[in-house]
Amino acid sequence: MKGARFGLAALCLINLLNYVDRYILAGVMDALQTTFSLNDTQGGQLATIFMVVYMCASPLGGYLGDRMPRRYLIGLAVLVWSAATIGSGLATSFGWLLVARAVTGIGEAGYGTVAPSVISDLFKKEQRSRMLAYFYTAMPLGAAVGFVVGGAMESQWHHAFFVGGAPGLVLGVLAFFLPEPKRGAMDDGPPPTPVPFAQGLAALRSNARYWYVVAGLTLMTFSIGGLSIWMPKYLHAERAFTRGEAGLALGVTTVIGGLVGTLAGGIIGDRLDKRRPGSGVLLSACGLLTAAPFMVGAVLLHDRYALLACLLLAQVCIFLNNGPLNAALVNVVSPGLRSFAFGISMLVLHLLGDAASPTLIGWLSDHSSLGTAILVNAVPVAVGGLILLPAVKLFRLEPPSPSSSAP
Repeated sequence: MKGARFGLAALCLINLLNYVDRYILAGVMDALQTTFSLNDTQGGQLATIFMVVYMCASPLGGYLGDRMPRRYLIGLAVLVWSAATIGSGLATSFGWLLVARAVTGIGEAGYGTVAPSVISDLFKKEQRSRMLAYFYTAMPLGAAVGFVVGGAMESQWHHAFFVGGAPGLVLGVLAFFLPEPKRGAMDDGPPPTPVPFAQGLAALRSNARYWYVVAGLTLMTFSIGGLSIWMPKYLHAERAFTRGEAGLALGVTTVIGGLVGTLAGGIIGDRLDKRRPGSGVLLSACGLLTAAPFMVGAVLLHDRYALLACLLLAQVCIFLNNGPLNAALVNVVSPGLRSFAFGISMLVLHLLGDAASPTLIGWLSDHSSLGTAILVNAVPVAVGGLILLPAVKLFRLEPPSPSSSAP
């Protein structure tokens, strides 16, 4: 489709900023706790409030994304979350920070639910795992930049939020000029019509493949959400890294692990699915099961280089899932339901995933140790891999159809 590459590049750039703004918080967490006298539970609440609002706003963002020009929704969403990020840097109290992080969640919900559906309408089904993998490389890259910026500017944490938020004011305006592909442009069948809310819920409720994939993503998200917030402090407090070293180490391992894992998952997932349906989901299951022991090693090993090697390998295995699992979500629902389906998946995976995990890890840390709290997070990753295994059979018994949302 004409303009597809430009549209993908612009969406990737915006998604990069999305994750930078989200993960600056982790890089400046120690400074915020010192400034506002916060314990670990309260620090975790800053991440949790973002996720609670994000997940609650996601179904609405998806519902609107199936009905209005998506470039306008994307532009407005970017402007809202960027202004809220700048507002975080202006905070003078814990309450102000909570409100700013909550508004950031509203803006990001309007983007995260809509952009994947735009990509699915820019590229053919056979390319989607790879193209969505490119889109989701912004997750590790943005997180790494957030870690590094936050760690480097921790003593001036206000400015770290300004650096993260300011570019979005420009990108938000540019988003209004993105290409607006027709819904279902790359799928067979008649042009889709938006599915009524109740009918959409009914279609998703009976879609077994959809829920298996959401369950796997949810358990993966639970662990990633908690680790991304607390790993910088863990490296500093329990493994003798300086704050700057912790941010740099996480930034480097996240960039390398995220890029290698995400791109490999997208390319390999597309090739495997061409040979046999469900193979991309099988790749994701194997990735999660392999990641769990490396996560354990990243906590139990005291040698600095062995720890970082385990952390790197765990991230490669985890990020294998981005392309295949999100392509699976796109392909098992009808084009007129895709944004809404992403909205519901965002609600579930954040409600049961990273909305709770930062506060739970903070609570476990307050009552035991941060190392113990992080170690426990290997369990959900392994369980997520086990849950995805039965889904492989469902995909092979009934290959996904872009024109149907039934199981």
